[in-house]
Amino acid sequence: MTAPRHAAHLAQLNVATLRYPLDDPRVAPFVDMLDPVNAAADGAPGFVWRLVEDGAADATGLRPAGEDVIVNLSVWETQEALWDFAYRSGHLEVMRRRREWFARHVEAHMVLWWVPAGHLPTVGEAMERLADLRANGPSPRAFTFASAFASASASAYSEAEAYSEAEAYSEAAPHLQAAPPTV
Repeated sequence: MTAPRHAAHLAQLNVATLRYPLDDPRVAPFVDMLDPVNAAADGAPGFVWRLVEDGAADATGLRPAGEDVIVNLSVWETQEALWDFAYRSGHLEVMRRRREWFARHVEAHMVLWWVPAGHLPTVGEAMERLADLRANGPSPRAFTFASAFASASASAYSEAEAYSEAEAYSEAAPHLQAAPPTV
């Protein structure tokens, strides 16, 4: 992980539904590209971190969204750094060929959100952001490249969201705040 130069970093999750099992020969070209593309990401300007399975070089063995769905979770210093890697590098070749290996998604399959510099999102957090995007559309909490929000908007939104949750809790459970701890 690189040293933080920005107050917030951009997290991204994308999910892809395999058309065939990962060990199927029809998916071999994708599997063959994993190491070079991941190495390119690791060395890309603005790269911070990517999810890998314990003892593996990538996250293809993790299946939090279903047995036939692979996930890619990473953190970048800026939206521009992620865009440049995704669309202006060797990664673009994988994108161009994705229909050979992955089913077309009918709902959002990628989500972006801002995290404090130094925070590494969990798979659960990432899946929740994707669910939020699917249920509510783009917001400072969960967005896409086409509906991006600046990190300042997300920070203001997060602070307001945290305040609203705390306020709702205090209104719903005032007796819990006044109760002394039990032993």
